[in-house]
Amino acid sequence: MTELADFARVAAGDHGLCVASTLRADQTIHSSLVNAGVLAHPTLGHDVAAYVAIGGSRKLTHLRARPHATLTARTGWEWATVDGTAELIGPDDPYAGIDGEALRLLLRAIFTAAGGTHDDWPTYDRVMLEERRTAVLITPGRVYSNS
Repeated sequence: MTELADFARVAAGDHGLCVASTLRADQTIHSSLVNAGVLAHPTLGHDVAAYVAIGGSRKLTHLRARPHATLTARTGWEWATVDGTAELIGPDDPYAGIDGEALRLLLRAIFTAAGGTHDDWPTYDRVMLEERRTAVLITPGRVYSNS
């Protein structure tokens, strides 16, 4: 099993709940709770850890200035961390090869990779667009755990 697969397994143990950490301008750490999962990068194909951030969030401000992120998942006493370079894909962060339809599908893919389900996808899509949701993709530089 690859290290990123280990992270995905641990994250799935608690509904994809992870602590996402970014670096503020004053070099202190900003952390918050997100739902994250693992999926293939939409244009490059390699596996990434990913979550969705609401438009205008501090996480996005930090990542635009300093594109490095850490995600930590835990289930019981087992934990796994992904640390790496972050890429943003969203309405305020255009990405070559990703149009509005591809973004809509990417946001759904991240949601389901994090263990989410939905019984009204059109409403989900509308809310994601209204809230200017952005995909945060983390290409691992390091993956480590206590297992």
